[in-house]
Amino acid sequence: MSNTSPGDDQQPAAVRPPLSLYIHVPWCVRKCPYCDFNSHEREQLPEDAYVTTLLADLDGEAAAAGGRPVETVFIGGGTPSLFSREAIARLLQGIRERVVLTADAEITLEANPGSAEAAKFAAFRAAGVNRLSLGIQSFDDDALARLGRVHDRAQALAAIAAAREAGFDNLNLDLMHGLPGQDLAAGLADLDTAIALGPEHLSWYQLTIEPNTVFHRRPPVLPGEAILGDLESEGAKRLESAGYGRYEVSAWSRPGRRSRHNLGYWTFGDYLAIGAGAHGKVTGVDGRVRRYAKRRQPEAYLEALPGGFTASERDLDPADLAGEFMLNALRLVEGVPRARFAEATGLDDVAIASTVDALVGKGLLRNDPARLGTTPLGLAFLDDVVGAFFAD
Repeated sequence: MSNTSPGDDQQPAAVRPPLSLYIHVPWCVRKCPYCDFNSHEREQLPEDAYVTTLLADLDGEAAAAGGRPVETVFIGGGTPSLFSREAIARLLQGIRERVVLTADAEITLEANPGSAEAAKFAAFRAAGVNRLSLGIQSFDDDALARLGRVHDRAQALAAIAAAREAGFDNLNLDLMHGLPGQDLAAGLADLDTAIALGPEHLSWYQLTIEPNTVFHRRPPVLPGEAILGDLESEGAKRLESAGYGRYEVSAWSRPGRRSRHNLGYWTFGDYLAIGAGAHGKVTGVDGRVRRYAKRRQPEAYLEALPGGFTASERDLDPADLAGEFMLNALRLVEGVPRARFAEATGLDDVAIASTVDALVGKGLLRNDPARLGTTPLGLAFLDDVVGAFFAD
């Protein structure tokens, strides 16, 4: 239980953090049975209308930047790489006309490794995308079929080669483990293949069964805890020996190649959000933290009048700020500087002192007066650790 106070005496005032931009493209070729994202199957994409709507949405969001430049852009989905090279180029040009991008802005595009999308990689790079995130998930054809993926191993390998040929020197691969029917050898073989391909970043995470998915309605047989434990421990050794460092629950990178956009989330940064179902967070000049979400259904989003794209919004109650901060920051293996808590929330450090002490006593948080971070045990029980900071 948290000892934060729901009063109005937030002090010192929260410092407005660095700013990012998230863009959601909600369409895909086929909905995967494990996916609970806001994604929708559609053959003909209304890309011109959607880009126009995205930019109209950004017109309304730009004021929230408050003069801050945008340091990272993430185009996620769905499958944004289904859009044409012209649509992505027009989108990025429109963004530059509405907000200031830093000279070294990280601009990520999510892509699936189908051959049609891979053919566009060079054009995406020329348009300004400088980081590509490929949804590989597995290099095993049988596993890919069980996951409902529309690509195979050969297409995955070809897409990675195409990304390199297109000039991408900042490449992330999404790879899952704990797949239906997967044993230890198969899981490690997938990881070994990924490591051998030398991506700058790996998002290596366990498949989980989420509500409102096909897998939730018809659960597959997944590996047991013993296999999962061996896979994660042995996989970590192989990643570390190959020069990758784990910096977040499921994120591994080469030195200097951490995802700057995701680090913004995990350090409680601000992010504007445009697109159907996109979620944003903005800190006002008064220190209030506002979370909001755009209309979820693509048709409703496309039909909204300018200014009417937002479906819900709320200011975070001071009683929830500590939990919201820890929900993100404690995903980082190294944690965050303790001073970052007051900067990001406007709450005094005393608001979390007794909760931190209690968790330190249980061996879940590190006994470090300068940083907030979990122990290995705390990272394994992260939900319990974070829950302690939320008010009842």
